[in-house]
Amino acid sequence: MNSIGTKIIEIRKSRGLNQEELAELSKVNLRTIQRIENNENVPRGKTLDLICNALEIDRNCFTRTALKNKSESIGSFIINGVYLILLNLLLMSIIGFLTLDSNANINSRTGALLLSFFVPFFIVLYTQKMTPLERVLKFGIGLLVYIGLLLIVQGFKEGFSLGLRTGLYLCSILSVGVLYYGKAILKLIK
Repeated sequence: MNSIGTKIIEIRKSRGLNQEELAELSKVNLRTIQRIENNENVPRGKTLDLICNALEIDRNCFTRTALKNKSESIGSFIINGVYLILLNLLLMSIIGFLTLDSNANINSRTGALLLSFFVPFFIVLYTQKMTPLERVLKFGIGLLVYIGLLLIVQGFKEGFSLGLRTGLYLCSILSVGVLYYGKAILKLIK
């Protein structure tokens, strides 16, 4: 990503100026220039105008970059949302098929139990920087919705009995638990 601070550094160096000279020319505090170039602050309004005048550039080159980055972030947000929905549907379908199907036997239910541990474990392995709640909301919400739909469609009493009898609740609790407590599991392994 090409931020405003990075662009200011590039333009300043191409003009042969150091930070002190830019601060003098633009009448902006040296510390402010340093913060902007380190991407600690984003210049707005008068500060950006003063720096642009000192560097003899048009202010619009920065606003176009900001708009481009914003449109890229909206696009990636939509793609990530679609990906998460499809991933949740896939997890729901696999675990539901392996546990609730009329032909489900002990082998398929064991497979569902193993998948309920290993799929979330690898999700945790690749998303260690996420908070546990964020991980559960992104990757475990499908299972919670699936259980809710089961209870609504089958009726509470029949749905609850079916979920316990087939192992769907056990698989769902295991998946959500691994998603939430995955970092603790990783610490035990290391």
